[in-house]
Amino acid sequence: MEHREIYDQVRSCMTQLYKLAKLKTGAVVVLGASSSEVCGERIGKGRNPEVGGVLAAAFLDACQTLGISGAVQCCEHLNRALVMERATLERLRLTQVSACPVPEAGGSAAAAAYDIFRHPVLAQEIRADAAIDIGDTLVGMHIRPVAVPLRIENPVVGHARVVTAYSRPPLIGGERAVYK
Repeated sequence: MEHREIYDQVRSCMTQLYKLAKLKTGAVVVLGASSSEVCGERIGKGRNPEVGGVLAAAFLDACQTLGISGAVQCCEHLNRALVMERATLERLRLTQVSACPVPEAGGSAAAAAYDIFRHPVLAQEIRADAAIDIGDTLVGMHIRPVAVPLRIENPVVGHARVVTAYSRPPLIGGERAVYK
């Protein structure tokens, strides 16, 4: 698969997520991405740093264009920590952890994002406004409650399926409550 096609697919998914979830400027979106799955391999079995770079670049370019903050989930070898700009970590008052993702421990997309960010840091966890999962990387743990699945058109990047979700405020109060 051509890198340009992968780039365009990620951008399309991000644009749809942004519009359908009605995200606002400053929202935080998490990317979980398996370069293995994008290339048609089983997750964790065919890492591809070049494809990881395309995934990270497309995601972060989309975030910049849309005026949102992006965070990229590392793999389980780094306990699914998140790569982000230091400014995002500080704005959200997140706990920083010490590691530097590499394709073998962190994942290809996270390692690439670490190289792309101007002031990269890793956060232990986050409660994001939305997330995009390319290749079944299980990003749900990073979405604020209540996570709502969002169906987008053409939910595929390369050979990997894409799942998106956003968060909405919890509905509380029972049958007497009034919601707008």
